[in-house]
Amino acid sequence: MENMGDRTTLLETGRYVQRQVEDDARAESGAAGSAESAADAETEQRHRRAADAGDTASMSVLGAMLLRRGDLDAAEPYLRAATAEGERAAANNLGVLLHQRGYVDEAAGWWRVAAVAGSAAAAHALGRHFRELGDEPAAEYWLRQSAEQGHALGAYALADLLEHRSDVGAERWLRAAAEQGHREAAYRLARALEVRASETAHPGADAVYRSGTGPPTSGGRRRPGTGAGSREESGTGGGAVDGPSLITEAAQWYRQAAARGHRRAALYLGAILEKRGELKEAGRWYLTSAKDGEARAACALGFLLRDAGDEESAAIWWLRAAQEGDGNAANALGALHAARGEQQTAERWYRAAMDAGDVNGAYNLGLLCAAQDRTAQAEQWYRRAAYAGHREAANALAVLLLQADDPTGAEPWFSKAAEAGSVDAAFNLGILHAGRDDDGAALRWYERAAAAGHTEAALQVGIACLRDGDERSAERHLRCAAGGGSAEAAFRLATVLDSRRPPPAAPALGEPHGVKTECEQWYERAAEQGHRRAQVRVGMLAAGRGDIADAARWYREAAEAGSRNGAFNLGLLLAREGGEREAALWWTRAAQAGHGRAALRLALLAARRGELTEGQRWCARAVELGPAEVAERAARLREALHQELTA
Repeated sequence: MENMGDRTTLLETGRYVQRQVEDDARAESGAAGSAESAADAETEQRHRRAADAGDTASMSVLGAMLLRRGDLDAAEPYLRAATAEGERAAANNLGVLLHQRGYVDEAAGWWRVAAVAGSAAAAHALGRHFRELGDEPAAEYWLRQSAEQGHALGAYALADLLEHRSDVGAERWLRAAAEQGHREAAYRLARALEVRASETAHPGADAVYRSGTGPPTSGGRRRPGTGAGSREESGTGGGAVDGPSLITEAAQWYRQAAARGHRRAALYLGAILEKRGELKEAGRWYLTSAKDGEARAACALGFLLRDAGDEESAAIWWLRAAQEGDGNAANALGALHAARGEQQTAERWYRAAMDAGDVNGAYNLGLLCAAQDRTAQAEQWYRRAAYAGHREAANALAVLLLQADDPTGAEPWFSKAAEAGSVDAAFNLGILHAGRDDDGAALRWYERAAAAGHTEAALQVGIACLRDGDERSAERHLRCAAGGGSAEAAFRLATVLDSRRPPPAAPALGEPHGVKTECEQWYERAAEQGHRRAQVRVGMLAAGRGDIADAARWYREAAEAGSRNGAFNLGLLLAREGGEREAALWWTRAAQAGHGRAALRLALLAARRGELTEGQRWCARAVELGPAEVAERAARLREALHQELTA
């Protein structure tokens, strides 16, 4: 048993003095330490003289002092004598002494005597005794007696018992103990609040603060968090409080426990602060926890340092954490060395992560081998990670099998990954079914991936809705995809909005053009991302506003990227501005890429210059390329040129 003495009673009566002098204070002043030792010795002698003279209170205090010093033989007679006189503190301490000597039943008897007399400390000790025996009803009775008297250890032990039984009353007693400064109670109360916050935000989800592997090649960053079923995570009841308020309160209790040296509390407090963006303070708590030996804190500190640009310091903390068995840190070191081209060192750390039980190690080994075209080894590692439940490894394995022309083998792995929550796998299943012309199944998987935020999947769903005439749903999905950065989605959304736009009226003389419409803004977003058709369309809109310079810029960007329409329109613009020679160069590029109108323009240009044979050649090309109206005009021009040549 850890407590010696009925501290509440003894402190109240002033008969117990707890030593609180720190080691560093003693080191700073040897004289002060000597003086204190002398004072203790004098106090002990004074109580010894009084005890030997028959003073019951001094017998109890002297027995407690000797017990605390470990002199059991000297303490026992004084404690027995005081107990015989009805001193409950002595009865409690006699129980502690007997328990240390292995006389458990006799110790329990004296604790009962003290507890019945009102000793909260003895009730706590007796409750723990019964719990060790497996007698939970008796344990709860005595622990509750202790807790209700305000005993912090009793409240904590009662909370632990109730939490073990999933009793909703556990949090109340954790809070009572924490409010009295019990650091483990403060930590566990914070964990319970944080779990409840997670359940409030994500009903039915695993009760974790934050977990995830992140991009595998970046080391698989994860924040502190354990499974919902673990003892330290188990939640207790509570009212309807919103998640942010619970997290704020949890942070306060973590801070209290961390300030008292609880290294895991410091770790979780750092995680909350990091999520809030308070990185400096988060780093300080991570450092405190890491220095106390918490490998996860050392790993988290490494990520903070890396994000701040201090990769070398990050590597030092990752190394420390990895050497203490943290697989996440080993993965981070592997990614760091892989980025530097140090493949063998990266592989060694990925293997260390795997040996530490981190399945990301096997996945990252697969990625490493795949990057080196070691396909057989990549498949081996992907399989190992996939069989262990790594969803992205299952997806990567399926992609590998698909590339090896084994769609039958790939599909089950895609399905397994998708069912486990891999958004990429769901999208890939959509592609797989679309390749089989199974549009219904493809759309279902695209919709599933789109609902999880997959940009390309949202684009595919939008295209399918447009094909089916459901313009409203199409717009919704295209907006999601465009917002996610898809240039094609931005372009298609713009065309949908453009089709609804009434033809703009010509502005009155001297009246400025209005602001850009939403569809033009989406065209511009797609154009800025390099979408050639959008660039041509933005150029046309600019030309319509009379902004020739802007139109030329967009036409030129599209043309230089290979757009034949961009090249043709740029030629028209240049010819209109008097740059016929440069216009001919762009029309030539467009015609060679299959633009019939550009070929017709070149034929007309050649005819005006008197280059009849050249004109005939471009006429023939225009007839070949079309469309019909262009082919018809080109045929008439070719006939006229032929007659001119044969006249």
